Amino acid sequence: MRILVAIDGSDQSHQAVQALAHLARAEDVALVHVVDVPVPAYPMMMPEVSDELFLRTKESMEQEGRRVLRQMQAILPLDVGPCQPRLEVGKPSDVLVSMAKDLRIDLMVLGSRGLSPVKELLVGSVSHRVFSQSPCSVLIVNRPLRSLRQVLLAVEGEGDAQRALSFLTANPFRATPEITCLTVLPFSPPPWPAGAVVSQEMERAVLERGAWFVDETAKKIGALGYRVMPKARIGVPSAAILEEADKLKPDLLLLGTRGRQGVTRFVLGSVSHTALHRAPCPVLVFR
Repeated sequence: MRILVAIDGSDQSHQAVQALAHLARAEDVALVHVVDVPVPAYPMMMPEVSDELFLRTKESMEQEGRRVLRQMQAILPLDVGPCQPRLEVGKPSDVLVSMAKDLRIDLMVLGSRGLSPVKELLVGSVSHRVFSQSPCSVLIVNRPLRSLRQVLLAVEGEGDAQRALSFLTANPFRATPEITCLTVLPFSPPPWPAGAVVSQEMERAVLERGAWFVDETAKKIGALGYRVMPKARIGVPSAAILEEADKLKPDLLLLGTRGRQGVTRFVLGSVSHTALHRAPCPVLVFR
């Protein structure tokens, strides 16, 4: 597994680096700090002065970036795999997504500063943009990952389950956690006043199909050596997953994404996007 860890010297990036202790030894680890040099915004400034100011700012930020890389490399957990520190210049989200493609990264790890959805819409955030655009799986570390014994895995359908199975087949974790495999089935009772009996029968049939699906998924995951508890429930997927996370107190929430982008994601919402903001634990979105 090839891992890219994005760092910026914040407490959150410290937590992202320390989370590597719970991941399997990587084939390669790219430890990346991206310098986003501001362009002088003074229209009356002479071009020579503007260029000189830009170069000085860039040199200072690169020097600080090299210091951050040395600091973060020094706290890497033992036996994470061969590590290559890299200092890049550009817009962080664009650079990280491009590097993930070029280096054929399997998992990107980064901290989250916890922007609210409204603030994120207005100013954006690196973790959100990387999460939306990355070609690989992404681990968002929103708080310290102190252990990895319990994982809540949310699967939506057969394609989602297959992607989860492929991810777990790669043995991405250093130790084998217990997994609660959850599927949430949206259900709306019929609009006609046919009585509660029809509605209850339909709900029971939906739940039975969901239980069969999650049982079969759990069996496949169990065959890989994981201890799995299947669970099916009816409700609004994003709310139900967060409710289960609040009850189970997992170390990690593992879920897929349908890959909605931009305005579509904002208008329609997505389970993974909601979890990114509100989950009580780190979130790993597999692709």
